[in-house]
Amino acid sequence: MTTYLDHSKGSALILGAGGVVGRAALQMFEELPNWRVTGVSRRGPTFDTRADWLRLDLADPEDCSKQLSAVAQDVTHVVYAALYEERDLVSGWTERRQIDVNLAMLKNALVPLLAARSVRHVTLLQGTKAYGVHHGPYKMPAKEGDPRFIASNFYYEQEDFLRAAMSDSRGYTVLRPQIVCGFAVGNPMNAITAIGTYAAICQELGQPFRFPGGAACFQEAVDARLLARAILWAGQTSSCRGEIFNIANGDCFSWPTIWPTLAARFGLSVGHPHPFSLAAVMADKAPVWDRIVKKHALMPLAYGEIVHSWDFMDYLFRHGSSVPRHSLVSTIKARQHGFHDCADTEAMFDEILRQLQDARVLPGN
Repeated sequence: MTTYLDHSKGSALILGAGGVVGRAALQMFEELPNWRVTGVSRRGPTFDTRADWLRLDLADPEDCSKQLSAVAQDVTHVVYAALYEERDLVSGWTERRQIDVNLAMLKNALVPLLAARSVRHVTLLQGTKAYGVHHGPYKMPAKEGDPRFIASNFYYEQEDFLRAAMSDSRGYTVLRPQIVCGFAVGNPMNAITAIGTYAAICQELGQPFRFPGGAACFQEAVDARLLARAILWAGQTSSCRGEIFNIANGDCFSWPTIWPTLAARFGLSVGHPHPFSLAAVMADKAPVWDRIVKKHALMPLAYGEIVHSWDFMDYLFRHGSSVPRHSLVSTIKARQHGFHDCADTEAMFDEILRQLQDARVLPGN
């Protein structure tokens, strides 16, 4: 693991600090000497932190102007990891409302921050939907210079706004990770917690751990801690100014191949693959989850809170697909610019599941 350290003074403001990416970035900046860190989210922190904190709804322009203007003069680096998702997560990716709300949130945040003139760098987070992956098979490996997909996408509108808002004296970088994995609860697209919840329910019901997805395919993921180091690197490297970078662990994986490792974490046998929709089958499992929480004295999280969207898992597992739908991006550009961090994806999945067990979010085996 390469460590990117900056020993100068700085002040990082993390928007969306309660999510998988924001939490990892905030905790990484906290470890740096001479840095002040401020987290921003609608709720207060659910974990120990020395960071300052603003409870703020980014969809509220007046509150954004008031609270962010008050701290803007001390901020040198902004990490925008906030995200609005529709209730119907996967279908919401193509909704105009999702695009409009996400663009408005970015504007509400950056307008008061950039007015102070102290901000030196902004990191904006995107993802592979920038390549149209949610509309079907795309050109692989996807590269940062590939043309935009024809469909509307809030990533494009946010990126265009950021480019126009930043002057020559300021830097910005756009990062595009794949399947971000980390320790967080309630995040709508945190696959690890959903996998662990599915495994816990199989464990409670005495069921084998069946892979429910479609045709096996190759995908990539990224450890949120690795992504946090990429955020630091981008903010400290002059050649990253105005650039877009794909970020991934550096290997690829197939769900059926790593399924035995996931099963072993919960002491489960690996059942024969049986394609089914998790969104449909898990819809009535809230009472089972409540029983698990009580039986194992887990953190009292409601079923709908620990897994926001089983539809997202159907999407990741390629439910309904009879042919492989691979999802691969090139990370050559980031390496050419000096970012060489990597992680073993299978080991990452197992480690994060263990962390969730240790924190009493999920039961042990």
